[in-house]
Amino acid sequence: MKIRLASDLQLDSVVDGTGIRTVLWTQGCGHNCPGCHNPQTHDFNGGFEEDVEEIVEEIGYLEAQTGVTFSGGDPFYQPEACAIIAKSVHENNMDVWCYTGFTFEQLMIMSKKKKSIMDFLKQIDVLVDGKFIMARHSYSLKFRGSSNQRIIDVKKSLEQNKVVLHDFDEIAETVSYGRCHVEGLYV
Repeated sequence: MKIRLASDLQLDSVVDGTGIRTVLWTQGCGHNCPGCHNPQTHDFNGGFEEDVEEIVEEIGYLEAQTGVTFSGGDPFYQPEACAIIAKSVHENNMDVWCYTGFTFEQLMIMSKKKKSIMDFLKQIDVLVDGKFIMARHSYSLKFRGSSNQRIIDVKKSLEQNKVVLHDFDEIAETVSYGRCHVEGLYV
């Protein structure tokens, strides 16, 4: 199976979820949010194709990474491939974050017609959902671009059949030189 990517795996990200992460940038997005941070990932024919098995193999060799973040583009346009890759992330004792312009509620409805969407959702630990809205953009938000976007605990949400927001109380914060240090970020 192939997946269309916007770039090679990006290692050592500290802004795409908690900890030190690898980012998988999918290619293709139909949301076209004005002000999108990654407009080059929108074209469904852009980027390049990669064998899913090659990415799974690369993930097996990752070192010093907390997890893998699926971004793009929108990973939910390629749920079959993403589900396989996300499963391999868990098999390598890392967590999975995913950014999508769809809402959790939209994905639940879509999953009734396309099983692979639920297969992918079940492999995601944290979902950042919703379109980017420039009028609600703020640099003070943790791990999201606009205040309408939610950071969702997917496992709890699926268990409780309702959206359960992620609790970030466990994120360590310290003050250094008058700036707040959060999981490798200075804000």
